[in-house]
Amino acid sequence: MRRIALFALLMSFMLPFAFSQQAHAQATRTWVSGVGDDANPCSRTAPCKTFAGAISKTAAGGEINCLDPGGFGTLTITKAISIYCEGVIGGVLAAGTNGFNVNAAATDHVVLRGLDIEGFGSGLIGVNIIQAASVVIEHCIIRNFNSGSALGVSTVAPNFNSMLLIRDSVITHNGTAAAGGGVSVNTSGGSARVSIVNSSIDKNFVGLNVLGTSNVQVDRTNISENVSTGFALSGVATGRIGRSTIVNNLGSATTGSVLSYLDNQINGNNPDTTPGSAGGYK
Repeated sequence: MRRIALFALLMSFMLPFAFSQQAHAQATRTWVSGVGDDANPCSRTAPCKTFAGAISKTAAGGEINCLDPGGFGTLTITKAISIYCEGVIGGVLAAGTNGFNVNAAATDHVVLRGLDIEGFGSGLIGVNIIQAASVVIEHCIIRNFNSGSALGVSTVAPNFNSMLLIRDSVITHNGTAAAGGGVSVNTSGGSARVSIVNSSIDKNFVGLNVLGTSNVQVDRTNISENVSTGFALSGVATGRIGRSTIVNNLGSATTGSVLSYLDNQINGNNPDTTPGSAGGYK
């Protein structure tokens, strides 16, 4: 009887700790909702209100899903994470600030999918990539980041093998000064591999601005009606473009050593520059 009583006493002490650990465990999948609450565990039946509330309850390498339409707030990402909001409005209002800051480990992978990232005229950067192994932006719209040199997407790629993929996305009405625009790849002391596929970069200050030592590939993308250059390249970066449209930009279609697969539509720019051949077709 003494042993049974002792065992029962020990269990009475241990059970609260066990439940406490379970309550604080991070889930591999969490949920946000327009009517959620960040005090919730971010489960399917008790979702959180914001991305910031959900990410603290999501394990590294895990996934945050949007349960229904809502405005889910800006976010700083410091670990591997995927945010999926396809099929609903995954809104991010970033007036006067950045939409997403990605400052993860050099081995971390980040995915942003199905988001409406809105700068509301005073936003700074839609997606600001400081460090990560890879960042994938899919099925997103990034718009109205217009605080002077504001940018839709910016990467400084401090680590050598970073990768940025922008696919099936619209980047529009960003930047009102020479350093601003749609997408900026500025590798200060590092390098990046960038692919932009089946997207639209239009009505920004500069459309796509590439500096440093990056390798940028553009395919099936519309770069149009930007206030300045459509596709600007400087430094020792490599830029290639194929099956794309560069039209009606108020500046040059391209500047620098942009190479073409000779299957693009380039007209209505000021002027219509003719890139050199990239070769590549076998």
